[in-house]
Order: sequence, then structure tokens, then C-alpha cells
Amino acid sequence: MTVMTKRYVQIMAVTALAFGLAACGKNDDSQTAGQKLDSAISQTKEAADSAGKKLEEGASQAGNATTNALDKAGDKISSAADSAGAKIEEGAAKAGQALDDAGITAAIKAELIKAPEVSALKVDVDTKGGVVTLSGTVPSEAVKNRAGDIAKGVKGVASVNNNLAVQAN
Repeated sequence: MTVMTKRYVQIMAVTALAFGLAACGKNDDSQTAGQKLDSAISQTKEAADSAGKKLEEGASQAGNATTNALDKAGDKISSAADSAGAKIEEGAAKAGQALDDAGITAAIKAELIKAPEVSALKVDVDTKGGVVTLSGTVPSEAVKNRAGDIAKGVKGVASVNNNLAVQAN
């Protein structure tokens, strides 16, 4: 029993006792002292029963309110968890894409290094969302096209923006 409930029961008991004593103080000369006492006890019992019923009703209402509040809190927690889960999945997808992009860039650079006609040090490779952008300078249109073809041949490449500038030595 909570402190609040005990306090409520005490208040109701004192109130019932006061009603009982007030009933004893009424002048009804036709009743004996024993009858007056019996009447006061009966009225006190009725007041205590009424207080008990009111207490039960209050406790029931408090229980229902608590259940409703817990249900609402549970719904909010569930919604927050769903939202957090979605954000985590989104973040993981972005991290995965960044790793994929870095892997694509590294693979293209490795292939460019293998091609003797392309100076890999002069070709900049940038990848975002599988879209590769080549920039820098190359000595001929043929080398520019070869670098673009190498980039297109790497797994995971969606498209290539070949921005290499042809600059004769």
C-alpha cells in the first residue's frame, strides 16, 4: 500500500469516526445508551464501508490511468526504437557505399598503374555512389579513352565522367 493510499484510508477512518461520534451526540431520548452506541457503531461501519468502496474505485481508476500511461509510453518507445533502427540502417548503407566507393577508386587506380601508356600519378579518380570522375592531364586522346575504358571495366562502376584534359608534352 502506498503512502498516499494509507493517508487516504486514515482520513476516511477519522471522518467515519467523527460521523459516528456526531450521531452519538444527538438527543434521542427514546434510545438507551446501548442503542445509541449500537447506532453509532452501525453508522461508523457504513461510513467505513463507503470509504472502502471509494478507495477501491480510486485505486481502480489510478490503475487504469497508470495502464493507459504505460501503454502510451510503450508506443512512444516502440516508435523511437523503429526510428532509431531506420537511422542506423541508413547510416550503415551510407558507410557501406563509402567503402564501396573507396574500393572502386582503389581498383581503378591499381588498373591505371598497370597500364604503361597511362601515367596514374597524373590521373585523379573520385567515386561517389558508383559514379567515377576522372580528372587530370594525359598526353593524348587515345590515353584519355583508355583511362575511361579502364574505369568502366571495374566492378561496381555505374558510370564514368571522363574529365581528363589532353595536354601534349
